[in-house]
Amino acid sequence: MSEELPIKFSDAAAVRVKQLIDEEENPDLKLRVYVTGGGCSGFQYGFTFDEKANPGDLEIVKNGVTLVIDPMSIQYLVDGEVDYTEGLEGARFFVSNPNATTTCGCGASFSV
Repeated sequence: MSEELPIKFSDAAAVRVKQLIDEEENPDLKLRVYVTGGGCSGFQYGFTFDEKANPGDLEIVKNGVTLVIDPMSIQYLVDGEVDYTEGLEGARFFVSNPNATTTCGCGASFSV
């Protein structure tokens, strides 16, 4: 029986993270996703690379790369998906979040 994860990590995001890690030549890097106060809708998403996970962090491994989310942020991201897109507005990581009641036009901030 597999454990149901509280957030999805798309193949597209995992592939792009792997490419970036390979470019940096640092296999210890992990993609950290977090939520902070701010933005035009109250909360905003952040993405950064980190070499370590902290105690209590959720770690999701996919295609050989690790997504890390701190316990405070995960409560805002349950049932969401970390994804990656390339389009007319550029390339970016983003979160599809069913808990967000409003989002700003760029999708970087939200409210619950």
